[in-house]
Amino acid sequence: MRLRGRLTLLAVTVAAAPLALGACTSDRRQGNEGRAAAPELTVTPAEGTRDVPLSGEIGTLVKHGRITDVRITDDKGGTVAGEPREDGSGWVPNKVLQPKRTYTAEVTATGDSGKTVTRKTTFTTQPKSSKPAITSTLYFAGNRTYGTAMPVTVAFDPPIPKEARADVQRRLFVKTDPPQPGAWSWVSDGSQVYYRAPDFWRPGTTINVRAALEGLPIGKENVGDADRRATSKIGRQVELEIDNATKQMSVLRDGKLLRKLPVSLGKPSTPTSSGKMVIMEKHEFTTFDTRGSADPYVVDVEDAQRLTWGGEFIHGAPWSEGDQGYTNVSHGCTNLSAANADWLMGVTQVGDLVTVKGTEVTLDAGNGWTAWNVSWDEFAKGSALPVPPGLRPTPTQAPDPGAVAGGSPEPTPSASGG
Repeated sequence: MRLRGRLTLLAVTVAAAPLALGACTSDRRQGNEGRAAAPELTVTPAEGTRDVPLSGEIGTLVKHGRITDVRITDDKGGTVAGEPREDGSGWVPNKVLQPKRTYTAEVTATGDSGKTVTRKTTFTTQPKSSKPAITSTLYFAGNRTYGTAMPVTVAFDPPIPKEARADVQRRLFVKTDPPQPGAWSWVSDGSQVYYRAPDFWRPGTTINVRAALEGLPIGKENVGDADRRATSKIGRQVELEIDNATKQMSVLRDGKLLRKLPVSLGKPSTPTSSGKMVIMEKHEFTTFDTRGSADPYVVDVEDAQRLTWGGEFIHGAPWSEGDQGYTNVSHGCTNLSAANADWLMGVTQVGDLVTVKGTEVTLDAGNGWTAWNVSWDEFAKGSALPVPPGLRPTPTQAPDPGAVAGGSPEPTPSASGG
């Protein structure tokens, strides 16, 4: 029976040939003392493997050495560029492989002794899959400046089943400069996965993201839809603190209070959520349309900043200026005067942290980018792969996050609010 499609099958192990035995046992012992072991190299897919997924990569396992060169060519002689995994367990092509093509990989390992071992393996990819693709959305656009609470978010439709999450997570890559390692964490229903570090991003950090999901087998019935990339930077620290007890919003930059702004939050029948949220998108002008809901209305608003998928925004509300600072009258949004909302748009950035406290309900996980609404320990439990135990928040954390104003990703759910 032929086994197909798994990169780990029939791996080939190569070791440097042992030295010839000497005539004297005692001399042999002395000669072996201090000699580094020969490298052992395991490479997948094995020679002749067929039906390799289009997301295929070269698996590498080395004992007594390290990988020093990987070269892969297609059946037309073209070179396939790629880069190693950070843990050294594999080499990932920069682009998805082409269907029904033959590839040859040549992997070289250098041992601690200085000796090298090279192994070639040739494999063939599967035809383009006819299975339905799971739609992925990367909420991290390129060439932007984000706030320091910006999680890298990937959403899935339909959601990823629990048994397939580790395979998907292994194809999600984040690199930061300067280095600031983090972890992925899944929303319980598998509809979103977030990446963040234990602490807020450092201002000035460059973040490079790749969601290499095209052609990836996801469970038995689906495949991944696309290979997406984005590189952006982190800006200055800005945080909004909204207190229902005082009906005031504190706007802080680099830990210093810029202004306090009176607000009106959600009335008792439609309360604002309490919790740690992140500004998801910004609109100078939009329309809230809740027709079809229990409380239908249509209203045009200016200077709107989304906080949740459920339709909670910060926005200008000149109709409630007399209530701001005193009474909650909104449909769940944070109402500001027209002038204050316009000023705030020039201060905030997508990815800034917004903390609301003292309202009647708490923020639901996954209702927005809720990566900061749990402790690091709780966040790490949501990973489908092991999280390094030494990855912990610093004892003394930098001032809370944010950045200067700019662009935003394009979340697909329609606006609502009030």
